Amino acid sequence: MAHSALHLDLDGAWSRDAVKGAEYLDASAWGPRLRFSAPRAEMEKFFAEVQPRLAPFTLYGSGEFHHLSALWLRQFREPLVLVSFDNHPDWDVRPPHWGCGGWVNRALELPHVQSATVWGCGNFEFNWPHRWFANHRALGDGTLAVHVWKERMSERVREHWPVISRDDWRGQFAEFAAKLRGKNVYVTIDTDCLRLEDAVTNWEQGLFTSDDIADALKLLRTGGAEIVGGDVCGAWSQPAYARWKQKFAANFDRPKLPPIDPEKARAINARSLAIIWPALVGA
Repeated sequence: MAHSALHLDLDGAWSRDAVKGAEYLDASAWGPRLRFSAPRAEMEKFFAEVQPRLAPFTLYGSGEFHHLSALWLRQFREPLVLVSFDNHPDWDVRPPHWGCGGWVNRALELPHVQSATVWGCGNFEFNWPHRWFANHRALGDGTLAVHVWKERMSERVREHWPVISRDDWRGQFAEFAAKLRGKNVYVTIDTDCLRLEDAVTNWEQGLFTSDDIADALKLLRTGGAEIVGGDVCGAWSQPAYARWKQKFAANFDRPKLPPIDPEKARAINARSLAIIWPALVGA
């Protein structure tokens, strides 16, 4: 019998029994080869290997594997809308072709992905000159939209992007969800969208709480959207890389963070997952 959920373990970011009812697949041999970025041939080889085991809902590793979401989207055929909760827009048009910082572009290349909207961004990529590397074509034609935290942006930056705040994000999201009535939706959640109290990740983090994400998923369903699939990634794991260029680029890009207690990190992330995962899969 096919499973509706898969726990794909690339890096030990989550405990083996992190979610009940999901099939478990040990893919740790692939972790160092795919983390942060990967050559196209490696991505295709990996996809060919795991494709028979894929499920509509996927739990997998650190946010440095978020580009794999564009592979998970390949299993769908009907038109759908991509909704992402992420502290980063993941819109970078620069090489590498496959990397966690530009995977939304790979998703938008799929013929059945009609649009992508990212909620909860709050990092430096919206400042000049970094925003130059955004996918401006998709932003211009409306296939890509972002909603950034007012609390994290300067007044100058707020003039350029749609802003949300802790006070008004629910109202804005409810309006957004209402427009998705009758549509198929795929939801991806990078836990770096969560505040520090709710997640421990390898990156700088946003302002959502785990309850906020659960509420947003409820708003999608009550608004009439059909969540046909989704994934959760972003938990902290010890970085390991197969190629020196990959390691150099990741270490250069990643912010300097305080020392991490792995056991404490796993406990914090498990508490948030226990709230977010049932809301995602509709349990």
